Amino acid sequence: MFAPWHYSSIVFDFPCLVSLVSQTAPAEGAFRDGGDSESDSFSPRSELVESQPTTRIRYEGMYHCKFCPYSSHNVCHVNQHERTHTGEKPFRCSVCERAFADVRNLRYHMRTHTGEKPFSCEVCQKAFARSHVLKTHKRVHTGERPYKCGMCEKEFSKRDNLLRHERTHSGEGLYKCETCGY
Repeated sequence: MFAPWHYSSIVFDFPCLVSLVSQTAPAEGAFRDGGDSESDSFSPRSELVESQPTTRIRYEGMYHCKFCPYSSHNVCHVNQHERTHTGEKPFRCSVCERAFADVRNLRYHMRTHTGEKPFSCEVCQKAFARSHVLKTHKRVHTGERPYKCGMCEKEFSKRDNLLRHERTHSGEGLYKCETCGY
């Protein structure tokens, strides 16, 4: 029960998820830098394909990116990586038309429409759509704080909170009110 999906003259087989994917790649508004805003530079597929080399060199058991030194033993990883250069987002949500460079991110996104939350906390039964969010949530119950500031030893349960805190030491990226200066 697999449906073919054509891309660059290679046929990929995906399970029923293919019905969720638009077969016109890339999505309207594909961005070179992978951004999501309309102000980012748009580059139509014809422009991208014509400017790309058509063959991928393989040697020493590795596949190599056509645009940078990245390489992998897995051609699928290289294909996905190359989309960071081209901005191509061939996987489109059938509900809201949002496009993704990776089919896994489309699957995760579909959970926002279906409400599916397959990962639940054994302690409080709170449910989550993604496993890494559950892992972070569990720290509420365990008190684990694996991210430690190198300047003052303050500890955090989330990496983002540590990074925000570290800016208080460096002054980098801190917001200052233009009216009062605070």
